[in-house]
Amino acid sequence: MNEFEEQKAAQPVMRAGALSLTGENAQRSLSAGSVATWAVQLRSGDASKQIIILRIIAIIEPGAPEWDVKLADTTGVLYDSASLKEPVAKIAMEGSKPKELKVMAEAPRGARFDDIVKITLEACLEGGASVCDRIEFSAVAKQSIMVLKTSIGHERNVSDGVASKAKVGEKGIFALLAPDKLDGYVFLEGMNTDLVRETVRGVRKSKGLVEGETKFAEIEHFLTPKPLVSGIMEGDVVELVAGPFKGEKARVQKIDESKEEITVELFEATVPIPVTVRGDHVRVLEKEK
Repeated sequence: MNEFEEQKAAQPVMRAGALSLTGENAQRSLSAGSVATWAVQLRSGDASKQIIILRIIAIIEPGAPEWDVKLADTTGVLYDSASLKEPVAKIAMEGSKPKELKVMAEAPRGARFDDIVKITLEACLEGGASVCDRIEFSAVAKQSIMVLKTSIGHERNVSDGVASKAKVGEKGIFALLAPDKLDGYVFLEGMNTDLVRETVRGVRKSKGLVEGETKFAEIEHFLTPKPLVSGIMEGDVVELVAGPFKGEKARVQKIDESKEEITVELFEATVPIPVTVRGDHVRVLEKEK
């Protein structure tokens, strides 16, 4: 089967007068204020000119903030829930060429974690209620990871200040991270970006949120602790910074990564006796050449 035959076989087989809605309709996860989009194709089994009635229905949980749901074609928006119009649109179709449609859902700024919207798009032939097809979509609200800029050296103080304000009321901040090796920035995990922006305003030494969001993959390495022996090699010259031999210099003889320990030989010892210490009890002075 060649490529043309494969594409032809993939298209739905239409009976005369039938309607078909097809598209990718997997559930989307999105943060507050962002938009999910699904592409849909409307096909008709009748080559004559037809009027199609499109109806879009959005269902949310009782008490949840309203999602903005839109339906559009190549000419523009056919329905927008924010305009409070009847969720019905009419389009004309003629011939076998499919109609390209888009369904869009915007998560409200005040969305709560796991708030969900379920959307049904229905297409019916005008005057023929039994000639219909439908397709369903859903979107769920998830948290955002935002970046707060701070004065260098005050990351922990800013983090503590934000945490204190967040405890006063429902501020929508789930977690704070001030990495030791990242100067001038604090990460915040929350839902409502407007509420988070309000919370961090006025915190001493904070300089405001960086525009946009950060992906979890970009900060994951800060959450995975490195082994205590990371960066230490056999033959390195080290200084012991803790324990009974604090201040002594030594050479690394052996590394046990599973126990996160190293065995060293002290330079000043009268008898060269191996000493085993934790990997974080030494500071590398000179790398093995």
